[in-house]
Amino acid sequence: MTSTTTKTWLIRLAVLVFLVGGAYAFHLWRTSRPPRIEQATREKRLLLGNGSEVSTLDPQLATGQPEHMIFHAIFEGLVAPGVDDPDANAPGVASHWETKDYIHWTFHLRPEAKWSDGTPLTSHDFVWSYERMLNPGLIAQYASMLFPLKNAEAYNKGELKDFSQVGVKAKDDHTLELELVGPMSYVLGMMKHYAWFPVPRHVIEKFGSKTDRDSRWTRAGNMVGNGPFRLKEWRFTHSVTVDRNPHYWDAATVKLNELVFLPIKSDTTEERAFRDRQLHVTMTVPLPKIPDYKKMGGDVFFSDPALIVYFYRINTTLPALKDKRVRRALALAVDRDSLIKNVLRGDQKPAVGLTPYPKSMGYDGPQALKYDVAEAKRLLAEAGYPDGKDFPRFDILINTSEGHRTIAEAIQEMWKKNLGIPVGIHNQDWQVYLESQRTMKYSVCRAGWVADYPDPFTFLSIWKTGDGNNETGWSNATYDELLRKSTLEGDPATRMGYLKEAETILMDELPVVPIYWYVHSYLRAPEVKNWKPSVIEHRCYKAVDLESR
Repeated sequence: MTSTTTKTWLIRLAVLVFLVGGAYAFHLWRTSRPPRIEQATREKRLLLGNGSEVSTLDPQLATGQPEHMIFHAIFEGLVAPGVDDPDANAPGVASHWETKDYIHWTFHLRPEAKWSDGTPLTSHDFVWSYERMLNPGLIAQYASMLFPLKNAEAYNKGELKDFSQVGVKAKDDHTLELELVGPMSYVLGMMKHYAWFPVPRHVIEKFGSKTDRDSRWTRAGNMVGNGPFRLKEWRFTHSVTVDRNPHYWDAATVKLNELVFLPIKSDTTEERAFRDRQLHVTMTVPLPKIPDYKKMGGDVFFSDPALIVYFYRINTTLPALKDKRVRRALALAVDRDSLIKNVLRGDQKPAVGLTPYPKSMGYDGPQALKYDVAEAKRLLAEAGYPDGKDFPRFDILINTSEGHRTIAEAIQEMWKKNLGIPVGIHNQDWQVYLESQRTMKYSVCRAGWVADYPDPFTFLSIWKTGDGNNETGWSNATYDELLRKSTLEGDPATRMGYLKEAETILMDELPVVPIYWYVHSYLRAPEVKNWKPSVIEHRCYKAVDLESR
């Protein structure tokens, strides 16, 4: 061996020792670092996994779940989640309300209600906020949430120019009157959604016009809210931190000093952070880990009922996917029972329709879908693609997540095996994924819908023609009319009949492929107290506390 060769091997050995030593040192550091939640618990600082980086902190422009989880800390509507039951309709900015016919409502605002900068919050703020949300210039995807207000839809579509004709009036500083298009007893549940929250006119106008979609008003230091907490810091891709709002009307009830929302996209990373005691609550649990946590039992794994559907949107404007026989073939070729048993391994239910859990919410929806490969192959052949021959290759678009990829790979295999269709998978970060979905730059796109309020209308209304959350290109005039009639109907049974008829049309046309109905599986440290389950993922953060073990 020459001296040069010996030197080379010595260098390689030194590098190897350095790498092994570095890896070992990292392992020691990771396993020996002090549990972050111990100090955070003492400081009353709740650490929460929150999935992805938020796309915006403007509640009138947001559409996603990560944003939803933060808005319940920073803002509050007329109606709020209950302390003991987040799904209950508790007083919020309004201390009480009354209605005689479920069409005309009067809300009485608290005189002590203020924005987080101390500015009084009045009924005029709600009127201005709803005008902004419905202004066609803002292009708010959730504007339709306010369509229960008389003339709101016409104003949003530009067919009505005079906002004073919309059914919202400030009778005085602390009295707000709403007139709806029809009798809606369920409208109180809708008002806990952030689309109905007030936004601060005096701050938004300070940083631009009311219809600016890219404004500095939501930055830390600028932003003003009216919830139990206020925005303290927003570190992009790192964390969103909120602290106590001293001007909140019920500040005495608030127990925590801070909440820290961490955008951890990876299920595995989030679960490891929880095991390392770096997080109090996770957003999810990795699918392969669920059986182990269920076997272990204990007091950290939770699987709560949820009104959520997991589904795939289909871009119905694309030539091959325009044919409903093709969309139906895709839906019938998905073995939902196998997916739940072998992939998801939780307590999910196969989605035989879109609206979760038939007979929940007093609604007996159509059970239209099943696993039927023979019928799927027949429909595909009838559409001109026998055994998938000549069917154009397409991708399933997902946002970055191990769980979404695992599900997509299973369905990719089902469509290949059962239909002979070539399918790829394409993942994008949350903001890019939302934009691709909004602009319909996809063929098939994974999605989920959390009920905005406990009523089947929340699952069906988004497929109306032109709804900001439709994002499939699908339109059906009969469907639209049935939904419209449901909003005018005072008899509950007749109203549910209209909705069932509409969902039957949706499940025949299938611009979406329902996959499964959720349970919310997550991990929560024993230090977290008063964390109540919610079927619609509402949080009453002011009731949550931390106690050292």
